[in-house]
Amino acid sequence: MNNKAKDFVKNFSYTLASNLVTMIISVLVTLVIPKMIGLKEYGYWQLYIFYSSYVGFLHFGWNDGIYLRYGGIDYNLLDKGLFFSQFYMLVMSQFIVATLITLSSYILLNDYNKLFILIMVSICLIFTNVRYMLLYILQCTNRIKEYSQIIIIGRIFYCCLIIVLLVFGIRDYKLMIISDLIGRLLSLTFAMYCCRDIVFHKISTFYFSFKETFQNISVGIKLMFANIASMLIIGVVRFGIERVWDVTTFGKVSLTLSISNFLMLFINSVGLIMFPILRRTNENKLMDIYVILRDFLMVFLLGVLISYYPLKIILGIWLPKYTDSLNYMAIVFPMCVYEGKMALLINTYLKTLREERLMLKINFIILILSIITTLFTTLLLRNLNIAILSIVILLAFKAILSEVYLSRLLNIPLYKDIFIEIILSVIFILSGWFVNSWGTMIIYGLAYIIFLLFKKKDIIASISNIIILIKS
Repeated sequence: MNNKAKDFVKNFSYTLASNLVTMIISVLVTLVIPKMIGLKEYGYWQLYIFYSSYVGFLHFGWNDGIYLRYGGIDYNLLDKGLFFSQFYMLVMSQFIVATLITLSSYILLNDYNKLFILIMVSICLIFTNVRYMLLYILQCTNRIKEYSQIIIIGRIFYCCLIIVLLVFGIRDYKLMIISDLIGRLLSLTFAMYCCRDIVFHKISTFYFSFKETFQNISVGIKLMFANIASMLIIGVVRFGIERVWDVTTFGKVSLTLSISNFLMLFINSVGLIMFPILRRTNENKLMDIYVILRDFLMVFLLGVLISYYPLKIILGIWLPKYTDSLNYMAIVFPMCVYEGKMALLINTYLKTLREERLMLKINFIILILSIITTLFTTLLLRNLNIAILSIVILLAFKAILSEVYLSRLLNIPLYKDIFIEIILSVIFILSGWFVNSWGTMIIYGLAYIIFLLFKKKDIIASISNIIILIKS
């Protein structure tokens, strides 16, 4: 095995470990907490999770610019004095943004629970965005081990605090939010230690590096807006559900989406390490690597859908209060296929090829469609089923449109594969929704076997190419 392959395996093991820890904690949050707290409390907890998922955009692309501009560079070659100044300029900017959010919340909100949530979100904003600058620096310079350790430490402390609360019979969502913030603060502290040669300098060495800030923001803001638009595609639908229905319904739908996103933790393990590797890879090899990764990924992702009905039965026994909402898994489960492909392959390649403008354009188009469909399904039709179905349709359309453009850039014919994947997704949704029994597993399982037979030659060729890449 060559050195690059060894480094890949080593880094993958680190990211997989951190994501497994995150997944275990996500299982606790997603499956244990809703069983032990009330529906309304869980709804407020999900509202905090929902709002806090957007705080990463209030650095205005600063961190994204660092990630793109310095991706693939050796950590030791970074200008530590420059990054020291950038770090504390970001800290100051985030305190200002958090203060504005807090003051606005006091002025505009009368609901005590939502006021508390937004104040906690403003604190979360500081911890998260400051930490992400350091995480992005470690990730883009391929210091994956430290990156993974930072993630693990924060999540473990958070998990321990949640367990203590549940063991002592405390069911207050406010204390659960505070536990999350403590975990983020400890994670930030360790990140500062890992990057101590950036964070700790004499104050006299600090200077306002506005030119560097402008360059980072001007490059990163396109990626940031692309990510905002991407998150809002689902976020707009969820917001529409929260507005039209109650916080309890919002919590139930959020549970279904969270379960469907479990698989993304594994996908992100690979996606984290692919970007710096691809940035250092000869551009002529990018096409071959894409085809190999795509064949393996789609066989895996489409195969996971077979587990839907057994998983639904188990979850129904564990969470009887949410039995009705688990039916929506038949609709939203295929989102892991399209979001997994976007996270590991399409977005990683578009960032490697520096096509942030294209990412922004596509995500913005889908966001406009999301707003239109949400208004139609929630306000006009007031149909929860169609509103949830629109999530998968929008995500599938985004993945297809993005991959069509990427296939042109890489000169790869993918229309046949894309069409087959659409057919399999439709078979899964129809059998899951209308059959809703073990017959669902049989129908989709047969369709998947036919898919494997159809792709047999491609899969064998990809395995052979992987072995060649590892040895060469």
